[in-house]
Amino acid sequence: MAYLMSLGTVDYQVGLGLQERLWAARVRDEIGDSLLLLEHPPVLTLGRRGERRNLLVSEDELARLGIKVYQVERGGDITYHGPGQLIGYPIFRLKNGLLGVRQFVENVEQALIIALSQFGIKAGIRQKMIGVWAGEHKIASIGIAVRNGVTLHGFALNFGPDLSGFQLINPCGLKPELMTAIAIELKRPVIREEVEGAVLNGFEQVFNIKFQRNLPRILTTLTNLASSVCIRCASFRQ
Repeated sequence: MAYLMSLGTVDYQVGLGLQERLWAARVRDEIGDSLLLLEHPPVLTLGRRGERRNLLVSEDELARLGIKVYQVERGGDITYHGPGQLIGYPIFRLKNGLLGVRQFVENVEQALIIALSQFGIKAGIRQKMIGVWAGEHKIASIGIAVRNGVTLHGFALNFGPDLSGFQLINPCGLKPELMTAIAIELKRPVIREEVEGAVLNGFEQVFNIKFQRNLPRILTTLTNLASSVCIRCASFRQ
């Protein structure tokens, strides 16, 4: 059985802590595969292949903007998270070793491609480049970590029109102007609920699962703890 946890805007450090608790519960088989959906306030993260040269502004400028930089264990280079971006952290148990990791990333890409198709956006992948593209522009980034056969971190799907945060970096080593979002492609506003519903449909199709919103006590306790420190929790639901 798979579970969905949908929160509002959550501090990045709080989100990391919640992931760790969910990961530990999944490793112990106390919960099934779970998907955590949320947004973050503006923040930069450096993955295992992250290079500081792709950070285009000074530490002083970041401090002035109130933006922190986190070094994390996910794959990939530097990226930006902020409002108008749906962040998904799948805490899934993998099989088949390295092949399972590759297949998992490909499945996440396919789930997002299906989600974007529900908006009429024709999306796809590029050889040797992880993530999802809409034409010549990147619309979703993916970076995962795997410990004890269970995944952490996940994907970031841009849906809001404000991509100014990407001007601080070369996202994943790319030029900032190569980033796009659902609202930009459609030339109209979109709300998170639309995007979240499409993403869930994509995940359920590709992974052949059905997400449960009625959570067992262990997940209710964890998400309630996170919601108590949410920056914006109006969209929190079980």
